[in-house]
Amino acid sequence: MKDLGSIMKQAQAVQQRMAEAQEKISALEVIGTAGGGAVSLTLRGSGALVKLDIEAGLMAPGESDMVADLVIAAHADAKRQLDAQQESLMREAAGPLAGLNIPGLPKF
Repeated sequence: MKDLGSIMKQAQAVQQRMAEAQEKISALEVIGTAGGGAVSLTLRGSGALVKLDIEAGLMAPGESDMVADLVIAAHADAKRQLDAQQESLMREAAGPLAGLNIPGLPKF
């Protein structure tokens, strides 16, 4: 069995990697698209919507329901990408502790 000092060093290293992963997550930006690119939006790592592009042709009268559906679909696309990148960064940071239920560490 490893000594307590070694375990503490490993825990501190994981904690440092987790903090670095959180910084990388904050810097992430993903672009979600829908309608063959007619609608695109950008999400930051925090989940904040920071940009929305809608093709001018979609802004015709009577098209608002379709545009709303495309915005929702583009957001879902970007959110899936963001979640996958966040999970990957956190698993990488946790190293051998990934998947373990350790108090104080996020579950992923």
